[in-house]
Amino acid sequence: MIVQFTSTGLSVEEGGWFHRLLGFFDSVLRGVGQVMLQNNSYTGLLFLLGICCNSLLFGAAVALGTAVSSATAILLGVDRRLVRAGMFGFNGGLIAIALLFFLQPDALTWICVMFAAACSTVVMAALVSLLDVWKIPALTAPFVFTSSCFFLATARFGRLQSTHLLPTAGLPHGTTVEGIVTASTLTEGLFNGIAQVFFQENLISGVVFAAGLLIASRVACAAALAGSLVALLVAWGMGAAEPAIRAGAFGFNSVLVAIALGGVFFALNRVSIVYALLATIATPFIFSAVSAGLEPLGVPALTLPFVLVTWVFLFASKLFPELHAMQTWKT
Repeated sequence: MIVQFTSTGLSVEEGGWFHRLLGFFDSVLRGVGQVMLQNNSYTGLLFLLGICCNSLLFGAAVALGTAVSSATAILLGVDRRLVRAGMFGFNGGLIAIALLFFLQPDALTWICVMFAAACSTVVMAALVSLLDVWKIPALTAPFVFTSSCFFLATARFGRLQSTHLLPTAGLPHGTTVEGIVTASTLTEGLFNGIAQVFFQENLISGVVFAAGLLIASRVACAAALAGSLVALLVAWGMGAAEPAIRAGAFGFNSVLVAIALGGVFFALNRVSIVYALLATIATPFIFSAVSAGLEPLGVPALTLPFVLVTWVFLFASKLFPELHAMQTWKT
């Protein structure tokens, strides 16, 4: 058979245009799944469904951005195995949803979405080449760099109109303890922390995302839930505002860190669990620091805390013999 269903998605051998189209569709879904480091098109499909539960607009944006960045990679001759694994798709998907989240969704923004998604392939390739010396993955750094450029450009381009969700540039100011954390806060915050990976503040979306992770890996699902819970507890203990805790604002970077260090890059043992936990606890602090540091520029932190924490812990791991690499990523 040319087309087969496997445990991670479609297996499509070389064939006519229809088979190439099927392979590309599967690559796009894998790209959506790779946002949470899962090379699984079933997971990607559930992620898309979870987004659409909250917003059809954002669902369409993620699909378009992932497709454009993947198609650009194919056009530029990137290794087909990397494209098929979704490695050149996920940053484009995140860029698309971020631009439509923080900018007014008019025709010009949609054009910028496609252009930025295509550019993310070039940025991804540049970072892969740069970081390959140390065998460190690019993660979502292309998404962070490309999206931030567009957000900063709104200060000079009058036709790029931001939404009220884009931070207002200004000096950081102190936060007081606000609201009372209840069981409802903890429940919603737990799943919103996962949902916010795709900029969704929706309990159902978070549950669907968790189900998508469970299909790909029970370890990844457990890591995501643990990461969101740890971030929530840290934020609560440090006096973060209740609405931010409920919204999962402190959770999504910790979710990604927990999946990366607790379920992808290291073999699971007591040392790696402690190592991942240490990184996960540190992430809300880094998120707060990065958010405050970028406030004068009016740029959101996005997943920069995840990238910084994961890079630091991966670089450091080379001197820790009790940590055993589970797989080597070129990207």
